[in-house]
Amino acid sequence: MTTKSLPISTKKLWFAALKPPMYSVAVIPIWVGSAIAWSEQQQLNSSIFWTFLSAAILIIAWLNLTNDVFDADTGIDVNKPHSLVNLTGNQSLIFWLANGFLGLGCLGVLAIAWWQQDMTVLALILLSCFLGYTYQGPPFRLGYQGLGEIICFVTFGPLAVFAAYYSQTQTWSTQPLAASTIIGLTTSLILFCSHFHQVEDDLAAGKRSPIARLGTARGARLLPWLCGGTFALIVIFVLLNLLEDGALLIGVSLPLAIHLCRHVWRFHDQPDKVKNCKFIAVGLHFASGLLLGIGLLT
Repeated sequence: MTTKSLPISTKKLWFAALKPPMYSVAVIPIWVGSAIAWSEQQQLNSSIFWTFLSAAILIIAWLNLTNDVFDADTGIDVNKPHSLVNLTGNQSLIFWLANGFLGLGCLGVLAIAWWQQDMTVLALILLSCFLGYTYQGPPFRLGYQGLGEIICFVTFGPLAVFAAYYSQTQTWSTQPLAASTIIGLTTSLILFCSHFHQVEDDLAAGKRSPIARLGTARGARLLPWLCGGTFALIVIFVLLNLLEDGALLIGVSLPLAIHLCRHVWRFHDQPDKVKNCKFIAVGLHFASGLLLGIGLLT
């Protein structure tokens, strides 16, 4: 199973390379953390919110671009026409453009720390950036050891949601911890699903992703347990009073989870048909996170 397919237009290649839907992984943690802050304190600093959101989007751009750069070094993207490095033919340009995005994003977070005279948010985001680098960056390349989903969970779950919450409240609370667990899990599902269509390329480059280790069939059987467990956790957190009852609104997104599991099970061994499952997972992440935030506001 390789990622080779029929030629597609340059416009579609650039869209796939820039990955606009993936930027929801920056938006949702900020949204949920800020929603919890509002629900607890009935106030929101809009300047901090928009600055943090802009910074998060810039940092995601850095991650997306550097992933293409580091994957070019290992040769794993040889069959990936929508790699930015392959499209431009200029790995150095993409690398320094990525670093520019990172610098701008960190400046935004630094501004928040300066406004508040508190370095906590900056420390959380710098730790997130370091973990993000270890996913593909040398000498770590932990994603090649199958640890990407764990990194994803920690970075876009507890660290990001807590940073967004703390940026508004400068306090700690148990509710962001419970909510961040859900956001971390749905973010990790995106990465988990992104491996189904590229098993041969992963193995050829020495990347032992969860799907490369399990095989696509076992991975497809595991997916319903991961999705079901995420929704079950919401119920448990509400019963334990770790989240408000409104968090159950996330259940409206359950049909998306069912669609994702059915799609992957049907096409898990057909790369050209299963490759879009990561975008179904992105839709699930966005919808569930949006509904979670709305539920916690009501």
